[in-house]
Amino acid sequence: MAYFAQQVANGLHSAALYALLAYGYALVYGLTRRANFAHGALFAFAGQMLVLGAVFGYRELWLTLPAALAFGATSAFVFSGLAGHLLGRRVFAPLATASPNAFLVATLAAMIVLIELGRIAADTRDWWLPPLLPGQIAFFASDGFVVSLTRIQIAGIAGALMALAAAEIIVSRGRAGRIWRAACDDALAAALLGVDPRRVLMATVAAATALAAFGGVLATLHYGNMSFGAGLTYGLKVVFVAALGAGGRPLNAALGAAAVGLAEALWTAWLPLEWRDTVILGVLSLLLILKPGDRASGQW
Repeated sequence: MAYFAQQVANGLHSAALYALLAYGYALVYGLTRRANFAHGALFAFAGQMLVLGAVFGYRELWLTLPAALAFGATSAFVFSGLAGHLLGRRVFAPLATASPNAFLVATLAAMIVLIELGRIAADTRDWWLPPLLPGQIAFFASDGFVVSLTRIQIAGIAGALMALAAAEIIVSRGRAGRIWRAACDDALAAALLGVDPRRVLMATVAAATALAAFGGVLATLHYGNMSFGAGLTYGLKVVFVAALGAGGRPLNAALGAAAVGLAEALWTAWLPLEWRDTVILGVLSLLLILKPGDRASGQW
């Protein structure tokens, strides 16, 4: 039982990261109702910029490790924000009402560009951060097995939950959230009432990019590295969760993605790791195929 509790505790970190990524994805999905592969790439791109910025600050600017990490985190948000802005202006806004296939292909191309930019910037090398916040915090022990989490895991979970809570308060109770919901329900009617759909889309893309970048920073601080192809894996899973119908409301998408993160942790504990992503994506694909049909949107 203690071993199972440990795996669930380990899964909380992955669940929090998936939830953060899915929440931001669902914000854009609610406006466009189109698959967006670039969102996962922004997540990975932010992590890569964090590592490269920290390495540059430490080796070239002679900064202390905390200052180098702060420089790397700033670089991650700046470059990811710039990438998100360009995506919003040049991809999302022009193609928001175009064919879903055109939108999908454009975001797939953007994902490849972001992956290649990270690879070229790193000179196809894997740079690693040193272990951060060493030490573990024990919760309870049973039969000699101690259930615990590292400090960096706890910090990542707490950071993700606070970001999710702040985003949900804004979406569900704030004026910006009301405008976003109106644009999601009927963009034409919202425009007739004075809401600029393009401006809403750009603001939504900026918020989604910030959440993706924050998730990428948290993931990289925990694992110490972000691989070039990680954006594809994370992005695919979030796309499937949204396509299954959880994208109508961001909180539902976050909960669905968190369940995927917990499932991954439990799979890793008992089953072959090399089959994990294949099986999870296969199950998500099967659920998508068996889905009875598109549900009506607008249920807030």
